[in-house]
Amino acid sequence: MSEDFQADFGRTVSDYSTHRAGFPPLLFDKLGERAIGADGQRILDLGTGTGTLARGFAMRGGRVTGLDPSAQMIEGARALDREAGVTVDYVVAGAESTGLPAASYDIVTAGQCWHWFDSPAAFAEVARLLVPGGRLVICHYDWLPLPGNMVEATEDLIRSHNPEWPYGGGTGFHSGRATGAAIAGYRDLESFTYDLPQPYTHQAWRGRIRASAGVGGSLPEERVQAFDTALAAELSSRFPEDPLSVPHRLFALIATRPA
Repeated sequence: MSEDFQADFGRTVSDYSTHRAGFPPLLFDKLGERAIGADGQRILDLGTGTGTLARGFAMRGGRVTGLDPSAQMIEGARALDREAGVTVDYVVAGAESTGLPAASYDIVTAGQCWHWFDSPAAFAEVARLLVPGGRLVICHYDWLPLPGNMVEATEDLIRSHNPEWPYGGGTGFHSGRATGAAIAGYRDLESFTYDLPQPYTHQAWRGRIRASAGVGGSLPEERVQAFDTALAAELSSRFPEDPLSVPHRLFALIATRPA
């Protein structure tokens, strides 16, 4: 992540809880094939946000703890858990120094958040938290900007309203995660990717983008509203189909704790 760019997702809890699609069932299916997320496993979800991964594992029988530095995000996660009828334990802390007991988890996950961490420190903390043979899962579900598509137009609009935003133009492939894990001594590295269309109504896409780092996470409210008005006009004029089919790439890296 750019050290100069900061985002506060606590400011986006309402849109984040309502409009971010979260991870698709396919991720849990593919992890389940690898004995990750099995009934009774002790799972820690770092950077849990509103609990998408944590809740998904809890619904499949995991004993799950979600950890996030934002108390506001955790309150949003608890509300969604109540709606889903599941229970997750939550801790307010950073991924690099969790304060949790060593060798306490079979699985540690991080969804759509590793780029916000001090990567070497987070790899070291995860190694401390995992039991021998325990596994780390780093996963992403990224929209894909393709030439002329709605995602590319949205990213251009974000940059025009927030020139400090350092992201955009992503491919959905995160090979650097594997490199970092290998340097940190993790073993048996495996990754997979799947391309999926994610439906969004115009209203939901606007909410999704308001909840992003480059908009609601970093701009003052009046600039968020100005951006949202511009995005609504862009969608109406250039991409009138509603709902939209937004291309996404699912990526997951699985790595076993250093010996």
